[in-house]
Amino acid sequence: MNEADTRANLIDPKLIAAGWGQIEHSFIRREVNITQGRIIGGGKRSSPVISDYVLEYKGHKLAAVEAKKESLSYTEGVRQAKDYASRLQCRIGYATNGHLIYQVDMLSGKEELVDQFLSPEALWQLTFAELDAQVPDYAAVWRERFAKIPFEVKGDWQPRYYQENAIRNTLEAIAQGKQRILLTLATGTGKTCIAFQTAWKLFNSRWSLNAQKDPDAAQKRPRILFLADRNILANQAFNDFSAFGEDALVRIDPSEIKKKGTVPKNASVFFTIFQTFMSGGQNEAGEDTPYFGDYPQDFFDLIIIDECHRGGANDESSWRDILDYFAPAVQLGLTATPKRTGNTDTYNYFGEPVYSYTLKEGINDGFLTPFKLIPIVGTMDEYVYTPGDGEVIKGDPEPGRVYKEGDFNRVITIPAREEKRVRYWMDMFNPKEKTLVFCATQEHAGMVRDYVNQYAVEKGWTSNSNYCVRVTANDGAAGDNDLKTFQDNEKTIPTILTTSRKLSTGVDARNVRNIVLMRPCNNMIEFKQIIGRGTRMYDGKDYFTVYDFVKAHYNFADPEWDGDPLEPETCKTCNNKPCSCLKEPCEQCGFHPCNCPKLCVVCSAEPCECEEGACQVCGESPCLCKQDACADCGMQSCECARAEKIIIKLSDGKTRQIKHISSAMYWSPDGKPITAKEFIERMFGDLPQFFTDEYQLRAIWSDPTTREKLLEDLSEAGYDDEKLDSMKELIDARDSDVYDVLAYVAYTAETRTRSERAQRAKPLIKKAFANYKQHEFVDFILDKYVADGVNELAAKKMRSLIELKYNTISDAASELGSTAVIRETFIGFQQYLYSE
Repeated sequence: MNEADTRANLIDPKLIAAGWGQIEHSFIRREVNITQGRIIGGGKRSSPVISDYVLEYKGHKLAAVEAKKESLSYTEGVRQAKDYASRLQCRIGYATNGHLIYQVDMLSGKEELVDQFLSPEALWQLTFAELDAQVPDYAAVWRERFAKIPFEVKGDWQPRYYQENAIRNTLEAIAQGKQRILLTLATGTGKTCIAFQTAWKLFNSRWSLNAQKDPDAAQKRPRILFLADRNILANQAFNDFSAFGEDALVRIDPSEIKKKGTVPKNASVFFTIFQTFMSGGQNEAGEDTPYFGDYPQDFFDLIIIDECHRGGANDESSWRDILDYFAPAVQLGLTATPKRTGNTDTYNYFGEPVYSYTLKEGINDGFLTPFKLIPIVGTMDEYVYTPGDGEVIKGDPEPGRVYKEGDFNRVITIPAREEKRVRYWMDMFNPKEKTLVFCATQEHAGMVRDYVNQYAVEKGWTSNSNYCVRVTANDGAAGDNDLKTFQDNEKTIPTILTTSRKLSTGVDARNVRNIVLMRPCNNMIEFKQIIGRGTRMYDGKDYFTVYDFVKAHYNFADPEWDGDPLEPETCKTCNNKPCSCLKEPCEQCGFHPCNCPKLCVVCSAEPCECEEGACQVCGESPCLCKQDACADCGMQSCECARAEKIIIKLSDGKTRQIKHISSAMYWSPDGKPITAKEFIERMFGDLPQFFTDEYQLRAIWSDPTTREKLLEDLSEAGYDDEKLDSMKELIDARDSDVYDVLAYVAYTAETRTRSERAQRAKPLIKKAFANYKQHEFVDFILDKYVADGVNELAAKKMRSLIELKYNTISDAASELGSTAVIRETFIGFQQYLYSE
């Protein structure tokens, strides 16, 4: 029996005999797609990961089953069964050929042949009995109640496997009574969606803090607070939670609080930013009375902290006052960044994540878009001022001082340098593709915007003045409107956004195809956020491109890139990890953490009195953030807004000397971008699995059918058409065949251009095919091959080529003979193209 018959006649009856699909709440899920398959270019994907069966009981996936046809040993499916069970967090993996059943316990490691599949109840007990002996009795009750609430789905949406794992693990932690919970998932993997579905199940199961230990007393629905640090994130979440209904949702607005004189309390799900909650008035004693203090401390049952690594759990942050005040609530932190030296407070506060899903996993599973990285090196990446270079418009440059990347557009500005950079990347990209450009400061973002629009008009790409717009804190509501339009995938204008720091996170624009880095990005956490702007999937988007002028790609060499979470460092004073030393109170206010008012970094006033209106940090007017980090450079001891900037207008001769070079880098299956050279070295090691020698390669390549199969296999392994074509540049074979790339890499064979290959083959073809009509047909195909490449020789192209030359198949048959003869000619001549 084949595999389908084996399943139907042998495996299905054994599953049914064990009670699957027969006992209430038990289901046999067949052909369960776990992953979509990595995007490999040309609209293609690698093979998805599909489990033959998933056994589900009481809303939980408990076992994965890999089936093989009866003529194969069950052992052929063991590796897959373990992989599927691991991905789905199933306790048991099964491999079977219908006759023998091999059972793998993913927790204990025990592996054995068994006579039958475990029943739903037996598998449930195996999965949860040991756990339930360690947790409170009410945990099991809540687990089953949560499972009974279906996901709130729109259309045919279903949670991806990692989303379901994250939701399940979060709910399990809540069921057990844990109060601080952390989820770490890469940007673009749907953290807000996970938060929504978690809240939905809690809301509809009537879980609350009061009912936590007594589920039978569950009456009221929970109150949930969604906290972010930027309005755009709070607004996006508010929209994503729309299924709760308008009456259940409220967006906490400081202007509305001032108007009504009270904070809103009549809702179920509340959305706000930290800065709003920290703002407020003063009491009669002159003490600050932040708005969050108007709520009782036990008002909220669940608090979701979005992008929690950006300060919400920082011991030194005044935002922690909010979390400490609402300490009774379950607090769920969402972050895209694994533990780093810059966010250890977050992990110390929440503990280890209950679930993690990395950027590398997202790309390899096909849920995130891979990227190509182009490092660009210029002759003016560093600059030493020499009198006579040009006219000093402003400031006093130091002769002999080396101005480095971090100095440009903060300490010194050379407009010609920036214009050259803009023109360089614009000459490389598709002008219709949506692009984000990260600049050093808001002023720099305005300069780059202007250069982009000027060059786009000069090139004839557009006459629309909003082709490129700036979106920074200073652009206020107008910038936010431009961002919303940019995020609309149906709209093409604006096409390019320039920014300094505002768009490094929170931009849910799925069709971003290019990211241009024109400012240093040495912070690993921020760098991952920026890369995440392009990873969201969109139809026809095989990859996105990062144009790197600032050596940000060096971050990929950092061992912290997408690595495992770090262990807390041992404190040198108390020898504990994390540190348990007592912190000294502030000398000024007497509190720890310090509660001193913070001055606006722009105007040095409290509250902000900037002439432009909106504070550069939080984007609100008056300033609500009470933070002292510069909006441009992100440093707390910033001097960039105060120091006199140097501006130099270069002479024409000096401007003409500015040059750039670039080389492409690709994302490898190992989770790292690699150079073209490294790509070829990796290919050299992989090619022997596809053909044993040059003779076999030539034989495979000479037949359209076997050639197409080889190309599919290569694409599956990460060597798609686009990458193979790009390799021609590296081996100086731009006009050659892909065959030449493979033969050169594998055997250092001499390359030929397609024209040379065609001319060399023509005498052999004429000798093999005596009919001059056939010669005309073959010459026509060869001309197309020389012009457009080997894809013109594919079997699927034969009909279109015939119709292009002869109009109809019947007309071709009258010239060349039967369709069988035509096919024989089309396929037969190709062997002479690749003969020795």
